[in-house]
Amino acid sequence: MTIRVLIVDDQAMVREGFSVLLNAMPDIEVVGEAVNGREAIGRVAELAPDVVLMDIRMPEMNGIEATREITAADGAAKVLVLTTFDLDEYVYQALRAGASGFLLKDASARQLAEGVRVVAQGEALLAPTVTRRLITEFSRLAEVPRPAALTQIGDLTERETEVLVLIAQGLSNAEIAGHLVVAESTIKTHVSRVLVKLGLRDRTQAAVFAYEARLVTPS
Repeated sequence: MTIRVLIVDDQAMVREGFSVLLNAMPDIEVVGEAVNGREAIGRVAELAPDVVLMDIRMPEMNGIEATREITAADGAAKVLVLTTFDLDEYVYQALRAGASGFLLKDASARQLAEGVRVVAQGEALLAPTVTRRLITEFSRLAEVPRPAALTQIGDLTERETEVLVLIAQGLSNAEIAGHLVVAESTIKTHVSRVLVKLGLRDRTQAAVFAYEARLVTPS
């Protein structure tokens, strides 16, 4: 299946550059562009993309507000946040708003395409160069666990909680399966149950939840 992508950025050169790179991939098609968050919301409703490449800092409506509205209105579209900075001050907010991943604008064509594929498959994507500092930001902003998060944790089994912690530590399903010495299909089932019980969209939101509930802290 071809992955349908919407590019949202207020700079024409950025939009055009990403379009050229992604359209060169046999399994990806850029179906449209938007110049700000407000336009992006309308384009998502019109075009039904699988992945939205979302800039954060834009006029009229920024990427955080747009991400929140898009993920609340459309369960199908995944948002991949793009930024020039290796730790944008708004990245944490974007992830909480429902973004599925975070990638730097200087990523290579291969990294960009792979990022789109990963997010389209429902996986989490965080640029490796910023993960450690992003975790520090999680810790700073979530010093006190949210009461709602603590209540929801009680709905998880011991194994599901263990899987949630490993997700937050950045492990893939295959790595979690190896760590727990079980089949990868079993881990997929656990992950699905965790997301359903906690009312979360994907693994990225699961990681955010785990930090806010203080199940995981920076080493």
